[in-house]
Amino acid sequence: MEAVIRKWGNSPALRLPSAWLKEAGYQLEQKVELALDRGRIVIQPSAKVAYDLETLVSGIHPDNSHAEVSTGKPQGKETL
Repeated sequence: MEAVIRKWGNSPALRLPSAWLKEAGYQLEQKVELALDRGRIVIQPSAKVAYDLETLVSGIHPDNSHAEVSTGKPQGKETL
């Protein structure tokens, strides 16, 4: 299959067929890594990031947290 590299904003872009993404196991918005290999552009899935809860929670401080928000009275069988 042939494709044409076009301009998207200030960058070159290449459109990929949805069927190819599906067959290769990729999804929209999936992060990928780009590599050059002997003059070829290689697209491969990014390594999955393992999040550590303690590290994430330690990043919470008054400057990046918000106040409690009321969403109104219970509408069903919510327990308070």
